[in-house]
Amino acid sequence: MLDIYVDADACPVKQEIFKVAKRYNLKVILVANSWMRVPASSWLDLVVVDKGADVADDWIVEHISKDDIVITGDIPLASRCLKKDTQVLGNTGRPFTQDNIGDVLSLRNLLTDLREQGVMTKGPKAFEKKDRSRFLQALDQIIVKIKRQSKP
Repeated sequence: MLDIYVDADACPVKQEIFKVAKRYNLKVILVANSWMRVPASSWLDLVVVDKGADVADDWIVEHISKDDIVITGDIPLASRCLKKDTQVLGNTGRPFTQDNIGDVLSLRNLLTDLREQGVMTKGPKAFEKKDRSRFLQALDQIIVKIKRQSKP
């Protein structure tokens, strides 16, 4: 069954996810370390996990299955989810795949090291309107692809 799991604490595209999920009649599971206001709906669940490093990530990895979609900006979580054969989409609409995750992880680690050494002081660029649009398009494409593949 196709469900959408969201690493929700810092997710900037929750409203977009809700919009697409309603259109396709999909269940959304928001996983967060703290309570947040969400629309009351039968297709939407909020799972609040204990605070701590990777607690939400661990919960997501434990509960996902093959035809699910995970929305996250967390690259190590994306890598873990890909190992469970799920579709993973970044908050800016960039799909994480088996083909690109190694490069993405390496770049993340390099940039983290450079920031820690003070060589580079900037973090990721600000979330923009075009990121929201790209996200909507990519999520729609992933859902259509999964639904086509699961037809008998």
